[in-house]
Amino acid sequence: MHSILLLASITSHIDQHPGQALLLLFALLLLESFGLPLPGETALIACAVLASQGALSIVAVITVAALAAILGDNLGYWTARRGGRALLDRYSLTRRYAERYLPRGERFFARHGGKTVFIGRFVAVLRVTAAWIAGLSHMSWWRFLAWNAAGGVVWATLVGLVSYFVGSAAAKAIGTYGLIAGAATIVITVIGLLLVRRFERRMIDDDSDT
Repeated sequence: MHSILLLASITSHIDQHPGQALLLLFALLLLESFGLPLPGETALIACAVLASQGALSIVAVITVAALAAILGDNLGYWTARRGGRALLDRYSLTRRYAERYLPRGERFFARHGGKTVFIGRFVAVLRVTAAWIAGLSHMSWWRFLAWNAAGGVVWATLVGLVSYFVGSAAAKAIGTYGLIAGAATIVITVIGLLLVRRFERRMIDDDSDT
């Protein structure tokens, strides 16, 4: 239910302020990729759905999303590499954040190495921690950049196109069968996203127990 309300809220805001849509998408994804737990992926889904309705260009949405993801991850990487641990330990708020988000990501990173940078783009917990973990462990920047850029482009394209075509399907369902059919299409999609999130958490938790 929380995911549905959050998606509806962001979609409504972007729909009311179309001129700010790509800027908001860039800012949320940049900050989420940097390491802040913000709804960047939800903003991407919302923008892609609106693109399916003709309000935005899906090419622009995917391009902005990929660029923000790559830049944000690199900012997180270099911040962590140049003194991230001291920065996290300096304040109680950042220390609590690190204690909450970093341990599971670190265990997953230690087990799976560089591919975590790519996989992390698709997993909620890792999306806000993978760049920091890579920086803290002094992973080679060129190696990080290659996996990070690949993950950012594939993730933005996949999530953007799936959301675009789901939004288009919902619009067609509304036009053909009415509002209830369109709402059902969206609800089924959100349920699918929730199941993916549950799988992500279980995958990380199971991996950390092995």
